[in-house]
Amino acid sequence: MKALVYYGDHNIALEERPKPTIIKPTDVIVKVLKTTICGTDIGIYKGKNPEIESGRILGHEGVGIIEDVGDSVTRFKKGDKVLISCVTSCGSCKYCKKQLYAHCTDGGWILGYMIDGVQAEYVRIPHADNSLHRIPESISDDIAVLLSDIMPTGHEIGTQYGNVKPGDDIAIVGAGPIGMSVLLTALFYSPSKIIMIDLDENRLKLAKELGATHTINSGTTNVEKAVKEIVGKEGVDVAIEAVGIPQTWDMCQKIVKPGAHIANVGVHGTKVDFNIEKLWIKNLTITTGLVNTNTTPMLLKTTAANNSHLKKMITHHFPLSELEHAYQVFLNGAKEKAMKIIITNE
Repeated sequence: MKALVYYGDHNIALEERPKPTIIKPTDVIVKVLKTTICGTDIGIYKGKNPEIESGRILGHEGVGIIEDVGDSVTRFKKGDKVLISCVTSCGSCKYCKKQLYAHCTDGGWILGYMIDGVQAEYVRIPHADNSLHRIPESISDDIAVLLSDIMPTGHEIGTQYGNVKPGDDIAIVGAGPIGMSVLLTALFYSPSKIIMIDLDENRLKLAKELGATHTINSGTTNVEKAVKEIVGKEGVDVAIEAVGIPQTWDMCQKIVKPGAHIANVGVHGTKVDFNIEKLWIKNLTITTGLVNTNTTPMLLKTTAANNSHLKKMITHHFPLSELEHAYQVFLNGAKEKAMKIIITNE
C-alpha cells in the first residue's frame, strides 16, 4: 500500500508499505477514504518530536471503511464507514475512567506518533470499540475528517478549558485550523466579542466570515493596544493560544484581565517565558492539554444539523499520490491560501 513515511527532520517520503494486519482482538483494519495534514504533522516534519522513530507512517485524522475486524470488537463490523478519532482509548484504565482519554495507558495520541498512522491506504486501529465513531448521513466524508481532531481539540482544550461563557470577551491568537475550530465552538457559548489575531489577512477575512467580531493583524498592529481599545483597558476574559510559539504565548499574557483564563492549545517545541512577576496577582487560570475527544459524539450531532461553516475551512484537495506536494502547500499556507487540505485515497 502507499503510505507517507517519516525519516527524520524535514525528511518524508510516499512509498510502498505492507498492508497492516490484526494484531490484537480489539483491533480493526480500516481502508482509508479521506485523511488530512495536521499542524502536529507539520511539527513532526520540522523536528518538534525527535522521539518519533524513523520509518513511522504519519497521520491521525481520517474517515474510512472497516475491512477486517478483531474477534473482540462488538460495536463495528466489516463494511461500516467510520470516523477515526485522533485519540485511542482502551476505555478501562484509570485515565479513561476519568474521560482523560489523551492519557490512556494503552492509547492516547499514538496514531502517526507511536504506531503507524492514517496517511496511508490502510490503517490498524487499536481498541476500535472506543476509538471509532459512526458518521451521520448528513455529514460528508470531507467534513467528517475535521471532526477527527481539530474540532474536538478547539472545543475541549480551547473553548471548554478557557471556560468561555455568555457575554465574555475572548481573543484567539492564531487563525489556523485549530484557531478557527476554537472560534466555531466558542460560538456555542455566546461570547460578546471574539477577537481573532493572526499575520495572514486571508485567514483573518475567513475568521470574520465564520463569526469573529474583530480581527487584528499582529504583523502591522500593536496587539495589546488594539485589544484593549476593543474591550477596555483591563483586557479580555479569555485568551486562547492556538499556535505554539513564544510570541503568541506572550501576547496572551499581555491581554488578559484579572480573573481571566489563558487556554494553551498550541503545540510548543521550545520553552516560553511565564511572567509570574506580573501575573501572580491577577488570579488567572492557565490550562494546557491534549484533546480527549470526549465531546466528539456531541460535535457529530451538532455538525449533522449544520456544517455550512466547516465547508469554508476546506481549501484544497489532493489524491494520496500527491501527498508530498500537499505537505509543501500546507507548509506555505499563507502563499497558497491553505487552511484544511483533504487527501483522498484513489
